[in-house]
Amino acid sequence: MTSDQTPSVTEATLTDIATHGIWGPGHSISPAVVDVSRALLASLQGEEGVELPPELSELVAEVRRIGTTGLPRITASDGIRLSAFSIKLKGDAPRPVVIVPAGWNPYGWLPFLHAYLKLAQRGYHVLAYSPRGIGIKGWPSTSEGFVDVAGPNDWADGSSVIDYAQESFEPSRVGFLGESYGSGISQLVAAHDPAARVDAVVALSTWGNLATSLYDNGTRHLEAVQALIAFTGGPLEEKFDDGAQQLLKDFLSGRNLDEVVAWGTERSPETYVDQTNARGIPTFFSNTWHETLFPVNPVLDLFERLTVPKRLNLWIGDHGAPEGPGLAGLVLGVPFPGLAEPTREAYEWLDHHLLGVANDVPDWQPVKSQSMFTYETAAVPGGTRRITVPARRETYASWDEATTGRETWYLTGAGATADGSLTDKPAAGWSREFQAGALTSSLAGELLKAGQREWFGNPDPYKLAEFERDHLLVWSTDPLTGPGEVARRIRGAAGVRLTVRSSVDAATVIAYLYDVAPDGTARIITHEPYTATGLTPNTDTTLAWRLQAASYDLPAGHRLALVVNGRDPLYSYAGSDLPALTTTTVGSATGSEARLELPLG
Repeated sequence: MTSDQTPSVTEATLTDIATHGIWGPGHSISPAVVDVSRALLASLQGEEGVELPPELSELVAEVRRIGTTGLPRITASDGIRLSAFSIKLKGDAPRPVVIVPAGWNPYGWLPFLHAYLKLAQRGYHVLAYSPRGIGIKGWPSTSEGFVDVAGPNDWADGSSVIDYAQESFEPSRVGFLGESYGSGISQLVAAHDPAARVDAVVALSTWGNLATSLYDNGTRHLEAVQALIAFTGGPLEEKFDDGAQQLLKDFLSGRNLDEVVAWGTERSPETYVDQTNARGIPTFFSNTWHETLFPVNPVLDLFERLTVPKRLNLWIGDHGAPEGPGLAGLVLGVPFPGLAEPTREAYEWLDHHLLGVANDVPDWQPVKSQSMFTYETAAVPGGTRRITVPARRETYASWDEATTGRETWYLTGAGATADGSLTDKPAAGWSREFQAGALTSSLAGELLKAGQREWFGNPDPYKLAEFERDHLLVWSTDPLTGPGEVARRIRGAAGVRLTVRSSVDAATVIAYLYDVAPDGTARIITHEPYTATGLTPNTDTTLAWRLQAASYDLPAGHRLALVVNGRDPLYSYAGSDLPALTTTTVGSATGSEARLELPLG
């Protein structure tokens, strides 16, 4: 790929991917993932002396025996050339093609080369490509043009790639498989291809509505967008055209947000759900409970509107954590049971709908949901834990079916410990305040990384007693009991209602829901911010919003805690342009008492 020597890949390289995932330092792809893909490509191209573990050497040998590989450049309708990687199976028998638009990363189609070989091994022609503008300048896996952020140019490019596939492979059927950015493009191409040629879609770590994924409840998901801008393979000014640059700058500065929302809505699969339904495209989704790029609620909203053959897998963790190892180089000797399921089930979906394999797919329930942290773990050297029994998964005919009832908890004023309580009776007339704008120990989690640790059995611990009470408020229940080991089966999106007063004309309030163990340690269940603007200073306003959906079993003897603060590193916050902290007061008004609505299943 570059002048650098082809890296050697050892069992330790594969173990790194299988035990730490695909995310490396900062918000980058793990070097181990890039090393595996570069070595696989070099071996496919016949380079001498490439060191690979036996399993990968055998995979390369088989793919070279059954197919031929290439590095074509596909010309889009406007002349832009897209970098691609192809595997054409030998023989005259008609075969389907799986087209893989690359995710949003500086290496384009390269990081998941292992997945392309596995797809060929299963009987598919493969055509992976880098969407326009994605990639590092000078790398062969980089495409020309400006990044279109899944806009109309990307839809048209997808159709051009299908044209190329039909000319090159004469496929029996056409499927799309995408991870992250590629998952959204896959859905959008399927909905827009003029000839309706897409027969199945797999959308992993996907989004439903780009606008609400990045800007919802008046709050911008700043760190996510900053990371995405930095992850294209070049500076903003080189990677985006003038119009997109202005939109992104407006987003970062909080200007012209109506235009930003319209731009994001145009790039949202949810906008075109009627077209997808009319075409009957079998669609497979995967998403995670603690997504920091594409939160789960918009995906659930889209999924419930689909009337096509469909599947939604919901996993512990964050963006790319469940599927990443399987796509990047997961081989024998996986570190915990269940690690291979996310990619295996995605492939089985394609096998049924493209190859016509008589597998279990027709009997699958539409939703399969993993309950957070129900895995069993054992300590390993270095202070971490390894999963020994995978987390429990539940099936539903629809996600709405997961919630069978709701429980209301009312917030009280400060008690003897200065924290408030969650009780079963309304309490009005109280108020509590905190100094907003300071970071606290109550955080949604490190972008990409915290959820990756969760996926591998190491959710971040919190200590409720150490939360900074000057800058946040806490309410909690007494220890809860249930009919067995589980006190509450939380299934669905919790709702919060608060009366808020700010010393300035805006306020950000972030609600976090925690599971607090008897020893005071806590784990985060869910969260969601809300930013209210145009307020009259020192005047009450009642706010209500829903948190991100969750599947969580609260153990008997544990407490449920609601924490509210005014700033989280993931998000924009009111008062960021002020030189000093502001005061936010939370209260409970008669007739609209402060409450937490808990969804139960």
